[in-house]
Amino acid sequence: MKIAVLSDSHDNIWKLAAALPHMAAADIVIHCGDLCSPFMITRIGEGVPGNPVHIVWGNNDGDTYLIGRNAARFPGITLHGQVARFEFGGLRIAVNHYPELARGLAASGEFDLVCYGHDHAAHQEWIGRCLLLNPGELMGMKGNSRMVAVETDTRAVEEIDLGPGG
Repeated sequence: MKIAVLSDSHDNIWKLAAALPHMAAADIVIHCGDLCSPFMITRIGEGVPGNPVHIVWGNNDGDTYLIGRNAARFPGITLHGQVARFEFGGLRIAVNHYPELARGLAASGEFDLVCYGHDHAAHQEWIGRCLLLNPGELMGMKGNSRMVAVETDTRAVEEIDLGPGG
């Protein structure tokens, strides 16, 4: 099974549009925070209907009330707050926005995959048997916009380059 992982979209609707086919092709979507505006939820919900989407809050998610109202229109979208913990495809998964929290979750031994964002820097590291993963930024502020896909059976990571940000 395939997990699409993205983070730090920061209202870049053009890069979100480029990411949507990859998100729709996955079995599940994880967003590691900083959607920013409520309209991003609507675009995700309409772009990946029926797919489960798990989202945690980032430090730039401003109108959490309206984000929540928009998300409620899409039964597949789950807003977890600061930290998500769930199982999918035989993997115990944790998601949050911050690298330092993610590192602690990965080191706990409770998870097989921990995803995070915040620093806009793509990162993959094994901590014991846990894959610690930052997909990089969808926004494209520090370079190309990107996301990743993770195969649940092997935890192999496919890097998806969506081109220069903007």
